[in-house]
Amino acid sequence: MFGRSPLTAATGLLAVCSHASMALAQEDGSNAIVASGTSFSLNGDNLTYRFHANSTTGDLITDHFGPSISGKTPPPVDPPVNGWVGLPGRIRREFPDQGRGDFRVPAVRIRQSAGYTVSDFQYQSHDVIQGKNAASLPGLPATFGGEEDVSTLVVHLYDNYSSVAADLSYSVFPKYDAVVRSVNVTNRGEGNITVDGLASFSVDFEVEDLDLISLRGDWAREAERQRSRVQYGVQGFGSNTGYSSHLHNPFFALVDPSTTESQGEAWGFNLIYTGSFSAQIEKGSQGYTRALLGFNPDKLSWNLGPGETLTSPEAVSVYSNEGIGGMSRKFHRLYRNHLIKSKFATSDRPPLLNSWEGVYFDFNQSTMLTLAEQSADLGISLFVMDDGWFGNKYPRLSDNAGLGDWVPNPDKFPDGLDPLVEGATNLTINGTTDNEDKKLRFGIWVEPEMVNPNSSLYKEHPDWVLHAGSYPRTERRNQLVLNVALPEVQDFIIDFMTNLLNSSDISYIKWDNNRGQHETPSPANDHLYMLGLYRVFETLTTRFPDVLWEGCASGGGRFDPGILHYFPQIWTSDDTDGFERIAIQFGTSLAYPPSAMGAHISAVPNAQTGRTVPLEFRAHVAMMGGSFGLELDPAEITGEEVDHMHELIALSQRVNPLVLNGDLYRLRLPEETRWPAALFVSEDKSQAVLFYFQTSPYVNHAVPRVKLQGLEEGAEYKVDGDDSLVYSASALMGLGLQYQFETDYGSRVVFLEKV
Repeated sequence: MFGRSPLTAATGLLAVCSHASMALAQEDGSNAIVASGTSFSLNGDNLTYRFHANSTTGDLITDHFGPSISGKTPPPVDPPVNGWVGLPGRIRREFPDQGRGDFRVPAVRIRQSAGYTVSDFQYQSHDVIQGKNAASLPGLPATFGGEEDVSTLVVHLYDNYSSVAADLSYSVFPKYDAVVRSVNVTNRGEGNITVDGLASFSVDFEVEDLDLISLRGDWAREAERQRSRVQYGVQGFGSNTGYSSHLHNPFFALVDPSTTESQGEAWGFNLIYTGSFSAQIEKGSQGYTRALLGFNPDKLSWNLGPGETLTSPEAVSVYSNEGIGGMSRKFHRLYRNHLIKSKFATSDRPPLLNSWEGVYFDFNQSTMLTLAEQSADLGISLFVMDDGWFGNKYPRLSDNAGLGDWVPNPDKFPDGLDPLVEGATNLTINGTTDNEDKKLRFGIWVEPEMVNPNSSLYKEHPDWVLHAGSYPRTERRNQLVLNVALPEVQDFIIDFMTNLLNSSDISYIKWDNNRGQHETPSPANDHLYMLGLYRVFETLTTRFPDVLWEGCASGGGRFDPGILHYFPQIWTSDDTDGFERIAIQFGTSLAYPPSAMGAHISAVPNAQTGRTVPLEFRAHVAMMGGSFGLELDPAEITGEEVDHMHELIALSQRVNPLVLNGDLYRLRLPEETRWPAALFVSEDKSQAVLFYFQTSPYVNHAVPRVKLQGLEEGAEYKVDGDDSLVYSASALMGLGLQYQFETDYGSRVVFLEKV
C-alpha cells in the first residue's frame, strides 16, 4: 500500500518519470493484460494502453494510449513546476480526483459529510480476471465475452483520509482494440458521502492537436456529424433530459486533424447508458487533452451510506489507425458480438410493415386485418400495429388519452386482440417457397413508461408519475412520465407486458418513448429510473427471448448502447425522407452497427419534409438498415409500383445478411458530395454490396468514379453477377466503378462476388 510523504515537487516528478520509463519485465505480446509490479499494459491487436502507479504518491499515471508498442516506454521530459499549476496539473492522470492542485475537470467528485470536496485516491492492489459475463455490472447493461475474447484488470484505489474506495475495471477486447472501463465507488467510512460526479472513462492525451467529432441534433434530424478543433479550455456536451436524447448522442471521437474516413488515428468513446450523461474534453494549460465520459453531474448527487457502492455505467473506447471508418467497424463488430444479447443480433430481421404513417389512429379490427392481408400480398413477413389499439374508459383515439390503460379498445376490438392476431398469423406470405416460413408474423406498439392524465391508471395512481412536490406537472404530447424508479411501477410494466405477450402470438414489440423528463423529485432519481428500466428490460427480454424487440424514442432519442444490450434494433429517426435518412444513418453509424437501425420506405410527399423521392431511392436507403420495412398504406401503392415493390422487398432480403454481418465502409459522405456511397463487405470478403446515390443533378457533367474499400487484396470480383464484368480488387479500389444517373434522386445497388 502506498502512503503519502512530504515531498518537494521535484522529488515527486522524478518518481513519475523514472517509473514511466520502466520496462514491463513480464510483457508478452500475446497477453491482453500484462502487469509488472504496479505497471500495467492493456494490449489489443493494434493497441497498447499503458499506465502505472506512482511509487511515491500512489496516483495512477497514463503512459500511452495508442498504437501497439513493446519494450520500455520513453520517459517524458520533466515539466517545469512554476506558477499556480503544481505537479498534479502537469501530468497525465488516469483517475483525476478533486481538490489537490489539478485544476482540470476531475473524473470523480465526492462531497463528504463535513462538506469537504477533496479526495486522495492511492493505488492499493489489483486483480486480473479472464473472461467477462453480462452480469459483471449488477443492474446495468454491459459487454460480455469468454476467456478467449476478453480479460479484465481491476485496480483498487483507496482514500485513507475519507475511507472511500474506488475500483477501476478495465476490460480489454483485443480483436477490436477496445478498452471498456467502469468505476465502483464504495463508502467504507462511518458517515454518509455524496457522489456529485463520476466519469466512467477518463484519459489524458499527449500534447498534440486533436479534433473532436460528435453527433448532435433534435427530433427528426438526429446524428448530425460535427467536427471541430479541440481548443484550450473545456468543451463538451451531454444530456439532462433523463435520457440519452436526440440532442447529443453519448458518443464522441478524438482524431488527428489529418484523419479521414480511411486514414489516420482515431479514438472513439461511447457510454453504455440510456440516461443523462456528460462528455467533457479539456485542453489544459500544459497542452494535455483530457477526455471524460460518464454521469451528468447535474443529474447525480448520489448519497452513499456506510458500506454502500455506486457503480458507473461502462464506457467503451476503441483505437483505430485506419481512420474514422476503422473506428466505426470496431464498434460495430464489438457490439454485434459482445453487447447485443438478443438471439436476433445478426439474423432473422423480417421485412415489416408498420401501420403508423398509413392510418395513424384511424383504424379498427377490420382495417388492421386488411392491412395485414395487403402486407402479406406484397411479400412482407411481419405486420406491426402501431399506436391507437388500446384504452377502455379512455380510448386511444388521439394522443390525448389512453396511455397506461393497456387493454384492447372494445369498440375497435370487441373480442380482444386474438381474432386479429390469429387472422394475421394465418396469412400466407406472397413469394415464399415450401422451404420458407410462409406465415405472416404479428407485432405491436407500446409506450410503457408513459401515461396520459386522461387514463384510468393516472386517476388511480397520480403519485406514480414524475413530479416535484406541488410544482405543476408539465405535459408533453399530452402525457406524463411514469416514475420507473418506483418498484411498483416496474412491476406494473412487467405484469401488463407479460399478460400482453402471453395473450396472443405476438413476435415483435416496438417500445416507444415520446418525451423527456421534466419535474423530477431529485437529481438521483435519474439514475434510479435507469436502474428500474434496466430491471424491466432484463426481466422481459429474458422471459420472452423469442420476441424481436425494437427500441424507439420519437425516433432516435434513445439510440445508445444501453438499449442495444437488450433490444437488437432501434428506430433510427421519425424522419423517413429518403434523402434526409442518408445523413442520419451515416451519422448514426459512426458508433452503431447498421444491423441495429430500423429504416422504412414511407409515402410521398414525405410527412416530415414534403419532399418527393423516387420509390427505388427510398427503398435503397432503407435497405442500409438491418430492419427494413414499409411505413405507408399499401392501398396507395398502385399500378407498376406494386410489382416494383415486390422486387424491392426481395432485393432487401438479399442485401440483409450483408448489412447484419458485414463491415461498413462509408465511401463518400453526404455532407461532402452529391454522390454519397457506402459498401458492405462480408467478414470473409467473399461478397459485397455497394449503395451509390445521386442526391442532386449535375447537368452536362461527368459522374465521378466511386473507389471501393475493404476487398481482398489480390482477389477478383464479379460485378452484379455478370461473368463479363470481373475486375481485380486493386482496380475496384484504386480506380473504382462509375455509373450514370437519369434523375436527381438516383440510386444503384451493386453486388460483388469473389471469383
